[in-house]
Amino acid sequence: MIYLATDHRGFELKEKIKTWLSEWGYQYEDMGAFEYEKDDDYPDFVHKAAKKVSEDPENSKAIILGGSGQGEAMVANRYKGVRAVVYYGGSAEWVIKTTREHNNANVLSLGTSFLTDDETQKSIKLWLDTPFSGDERHKRRLAKF
Repeated sequence: MIYLATDHRGFELKEKIKTWLSEWGYQYEDMGAFEYEKDDDYPDFVHKAAKKVSEDPENSKAIILGGSGQGEAMVANRYKGVRAVVYYGGSAEWVIKTTREHNNANVLSLGTSFLTDDETQKSIKLWLDTPFSGDERHKRRLAKF
């Protein structure tokens, strides 16, 4: 299951992501925002998605969105088992692949102020398609979290 969460800054893009996930055959659950409200607060929605991931961190993921993605990741990383990473463009293949292969990231926090729809789509697809390597050194490091 992939959980989605955003405030007003990522609302429009979240709706596109839902379409992409459906086209790619992924199941998702929208944790809000459910309508555009310019004064809403991202923690209200990100808490819900992060809590869901923390309940099954090895089998669930989340994509969270905000202007920079930074605050959203800070909220998500407060939950046990959540490994949120921020992405806002540049070096997509290396950054995205490394967060999955080495860090087994289960939450992708996107900075919508910096990404085009095309960059977002490619980044999400690569992140979802890249497995954790399972290398002992990476397992050892994750166990120290």
